[in-house]
Amino acid sequence: MKLALPSFSRATATKAVGSLEQRSKMMAYDQPLVWVVLLLMLFGMVMVYSASISLPDSPKYARYDNAHFLTRQAMFICVSLFAGLLAFRVRIETWQKLAPYLFVGTLILLIMVLIPGVGKGVNGARRWLSFHVFNLQPSELMKLFVVLYAADYTVRKQQVMHKLTKGFMPMTLAIGFVGLLLLLEPDLGAFGVIVCIAMGILFLGGINGIWFGGIGATLVGIFSLVIVLSPWRRERIFAYLNPWEENNALGKAYQLSHSLIAFGRGELFGVGLGGSVEKLHYLPEAHTDFLLAVIGEELGFVGVLLVVVLFYWLIKRAFEIGRQAIAMDMTFAGLTAKGIGIWIGVQAFINMGVNLGLLPTKGLTLPLMSYGGSGVLINCIGLAILLRIDYENRVLMRGGRV
Repeated sequence: MKLALPSFSRATATKAVGSLEQRSKMMAYDQPLVWVVLLLMLFGMVMVYSASISLPDSPKYARYDNAHFLTRQAMFICVSLFAGLLAFRVRIETWQKLAPYLFVGTLILLIMVLIPGVGKGVNGARRWLSFHVFNLQPSELMKLFVVLYAADYTVRKQQVMHKLTKGFMPMTLAIGFVGLLLLLEPDLGAFGVIVCIAMGILFLGGINGIWFGGIGATLVGIFSLVIVLSPWRRERIFAYLNPWEENNALGKAYQLSHSLIAFGRGELFGVGLGGSVEKLHYLPEAHTDFLLAVIGEELGFVGVLLVVVLFYWLIKRAFEIGRQAIAMDMTFAGLTAKGIGIWIGVQAFINMGVNLGLLPTKGLTLPLMSYGGSGVLINCIGLAILLRIDYENRVLMRGGRV
């Protein structure tokens, strides 16, 4: 008597292999997110080259060659991608454990910036630590580490977040100390971004609505007081409100007026890549703070719209990843993902608003695109953490282990 053994047809085997392949694909990293980030960085590198190619004609940059900023930006991107790859390999649980130490360590760096002979000053602001090969801007580090710290704090204090002394006040004092150090540099723009990040994460984490509204009103009052008590900030605000007045156009609103001229020249499709006139020593900092104006002049409304759409997709994806993590009870990961979205979104909004004359002029770069090593490096590490959160989401949804 023969036992009837189960037989597997070729179709069954093919179906099984296909199922495994499908499962493998579902557990992969978020490829569209990676491509959007790479596209923004490479697009930014091209525009940095276009915006900076004429700078060696001026005495300030006479010792540089025409490709100096392109070469350095390409180097920054390569180093940043490598750092992002290393950051991606770190588990989110490890980032949560390190969050308080990273925050305190960056506070120490912010203090070191203010020490004469240690911090490096540029254009009247002391914001950098010089390591000869590159300059580190601690305020850029703080933007990322305040995301991690605020998310970790919200998780640890979840049971007392509605209380003023135990839940709300310690975080407020920590951010206030950071703000004091940044105002001494001075760097009001970075302080504004960091406050928005911390407040956004606390709001998403379920902070008491009364305290949230109260601190919001207090912050508005503090920013207003800082502007009122600072003559040059006050002059900049009035110049922003009327940039075409002769004294403003030649003074405090000089950058804004030339930025608006650049957008006006660009019209719908731009004057062509490399054809900008404003970058020829008319628009200061065209390769950093006002890169979007050069994009508007050379690629027109279409080029600017492309940048806006890419940032919108990136921020939307960050919030989707965060919502997915919170749904699987990974609160720290979810708040971190949303915090990264707030960080990139607020900074991009402020930079675009300044370029378009919607906001007063502030020294904030366009994330991933503007020239600068510290900014690109920290942006890449932050987005690598976002990718890691998405990766762990996918692994857990398929029943795997991180």
